Amino acid sequence: MAGLDGTEQPRGAGRATAARWSPAVEDERALKALDLFGNPTEHEVPLPSRPESAATARRLAQVVALRQWQLGPKVTEDAVLLVSELVGNAVRHTGARVFGLRMRRRPGWIRVEVRDPSRGLPCLMPVQETDISGRGLFLVDKLSDRWGVDLLPRGKTTWFEMRVLDR
Repeated sequence: MAGLDGTEQPRGAGRATAARWSPAVEDERALKALDLFGNPTEHEVPLPSRPESAATARRLAQVVALRQWQLGPKVTEDAVLLVSELVGNAVRHTGARVFGLRMRRRPGWIRVEVRDPSRGLPCLMPVQETDISGRGLFLVDKLSDRWGVDLLPRGKTTWFEMRVLDR
């Protein structure tokens, strides 16, 4: 593994390395996540509010987009990225123990919703090229066709929608 200065850096014994993941390629873990957590197209899937739940949500979105909805790789990749951003915001900023993931499709559109118990509204902030965080809603705003927040009696649902080609 190359270091910052281009030299090879030693790998420590027992150090985990991140597997390269591509949302355009269905993997066993995506199918396993669907079996373990449920199908977000059939009901809201509750997930624990922990950073590792972002990977589970990405896998659920991946298997739904590719297998059930048969979306192309680019739309799938964008949808999976935006799911990760909404989930990251729910985990980092709401103080919730659990959040919910729901995915819906209607002719020409997909909609992804992340529900949490906080009524605090997300805020779209201006970003700079050098910013290393705070880009989540910026990406949602740029890659989705529309997005928003629905306040609920107890919490909110943050959602995005994307236009898709029907097959």
